[in-house]
Parts: sequence; C-alpha cells; structure tokens
Amino acid sequence: MADFFATLEIQTDQARQLAVSSTQMLSDFKRRLEQILSQDHREITIRDNAFQQDFTQFCQNLREQTDQTLSQWQTLREQARTLKLPPTSLQAKGFTMRAKTLSRAADELISTWDSFHVFYKKYTLTKLPVWILTSCCEDMNNLSGKILFLSRELSKRAGLTQGA
Repeated sequence: MADFFATLEIQTDQARQLAVSSTQMLSDFKRRLEQILSQDHREITIRDNAFQQDFTQFCQNLREQTDQTLSQWQTLREQARTLKLPPTSLQAKGFTMRAKTLSRAADELISTWDSFHVFYKKYTLTKLPVWILTSCCEDMNNLSGKILFLSRELSKRAGLTQGA
C-alpha cells in the first residue's frame, strides 16, 4: 500500500510539473504573440517566423503528454477505489497536499490560457491549433478536480476531518 501512495504522489507531481512547464511555455508564446501583433500593427516585417511551427509543436506535445497523464490517472483512480485497507492519515494528508498544488497549477494554466486567448483573438495572420490547447487545458482542469475528489475520498477513509 505504501508503494501505491508513492506512485500516487509521483504521478501527482508529474502532472503538476506538466501543468507548470506548460504554463511557462504558454507565457512565452503569449509574449511572442504580443510582439508579432505589435509588428503587424506597425506594418513592420514580422521577425518571428517560427512562431506557428513552434506553437503547433507545443500543442501536439502537450496533447500527447496530457493523454498519457489521463490514461495513467484513470488506472490509478480505479486502483484507489478498490483499496482493501484505508490509508494512514499521513498518506492521505501527503496526497491531499499534492492534489492541492496540482489544482493550483492547473488553475494557473487556465489563467495563462485566458490571457493568451485575448491576444489570439486579434491574431489573423495564420490559423493556429488553439483547439488542441483548449482541450488540453480543460482536460488538466478536469483531471485536477478528479484528483482533488479522490484525495477527499481517501481522507475520509483515513478518518480525517474536512479541514485536512
């Protein structure tokens, strides 16, 4: 059972790291998009010729990583529901803390996406695969909600109160 909780914590940390790194990359794409829009508005030759290719690659990689994360968590959530023994309070608290940090990271990703989308609405030079990014952000947000729910369930099974 300790191995299972170690796996839960590792997978939660990996999902959080995916959200954090995606947020950082999306912030960089937002900055680049602002520069492109500024250059286009001033009718200056756009210097960032790799933006579309880089953004498309980012979206495709994020989709693959998100799909992999979702499938891993589907298996882990199924295993958590069938645990024979209740978790210890320490295990439940540790997982709850990690679930909360994942939730905050997913919220940051959504906020960054919203900020990026404001500039993307003004972008008319080429078509970008923003629908992939939208679905990834929604999937990460939904996954973090499911993980938070799982942490509450495990906390209940460990006998912790709501304030845990």
